[in-house]
Amino acid sequence: MFLCVSPNPAIDKRLTIPTLLAGEIHRARSVHSFPGGKATHVAMVLRTLGETPHWIGPCGGASGEELIAGLRALGIEPHISEVKGKTRTNLELIDDAGKVTEILEPGPELSADELDRFERACRKLFEKYQKSAFVLFSGSLPAGAPADLYARLIDAAKQEGCKTFLDAGGEALLGGIEAGPDFVKPNAKEAAAALNMQIDSVRSAATAIETLCELGARSAAISLGKDGLVYRDGAGRSVLWAAAVELKAKSTVGAGDSALAGFAKGIASGLSAEETLRQAVACAAANCIAESPGAARLTDIEKFRKQVKVQTVGAKR
Repeated sequence: MFLCVSPNPAIDKRLTIPTLLAGEIHRARSVHSFPGGKATHVAMVLRTLGETPHWIGPCGGASGEELIAGLRALGIEPHISEVKGKTRTNLELIDDAGKVTEILEPGPELSADELDRFERACRKLFEKYQKSAFVLFSGSLPAGAPADLYARLIDAAKQEGCKTFLDAGGEALLGGIEAGPDFVKPNAKEAAAALNMQIDSVRSAATAIETLCELGARSAAISLGKDGLVYRDGAGRSVLWAAAVELKAKSTVGAGDSALAGFAKGIASGLSAEETLRQAVACAAANCIAESPGAARLTDIEKFRKQVKVQTVGAKR
């Protein structure tokens, strides 16, 4: 059972425009709205991979209702923690040159009572599914949330025997790692900022992964965008690297989330580290040519999986 935890969910709105010019009026050629937020993208790709994921997040207002309806339409089971503020909307602007500009709303500030209800709702699900659950924590924390929210939730999930996965940045990443998650997957920018180090190559990413594991993560991956993914599936194991699939991307929004879904599915299925990494890279690639974030097609995932080559790399000290 996969449970995707979304502390700061969103509606994704994609607009296509001829050219983005600062200070000018723009008329969009097309506008499409989708269920959004990192955890939603993860759940969508898990659904594509044949799972029936559950999702939990604080939702409010008409946009929150739209998000929940969209999740149900996708075959994702939502668990709602109601809040007074309205669920945020993230804008993705794509121009004719293929450049993607994202504008991310901060989302509503949650009161202490709302945060407590959300945390209690998560704990009930951890207790209900216990050792059968793979719990995936993704994205930013809502305004008003303490930096250790992920750490507390990871601790609670571990107490029930759940496997825990974390994809976050900043203090949320560092705080979450201290709780000892089974797997973490920041991108290079997030990992570099959290660890106060430069990540500009596969070898420096391998060094960062070793540091993440020393800090408490049992296994880790770092996404390098067009340079692929670096992964170690446990302490003392070799660090693996796979280059990204060469393609013309429509948008890279949601690629990291899709990779997380590939990692979680591979680990839960008992695949080897090499096959798990291939699946993660393939899921990210399929997302890049999808019609919207998280809408990767299984045929594309299977096609790209055959193209991914995995190598062993050493850390840069």
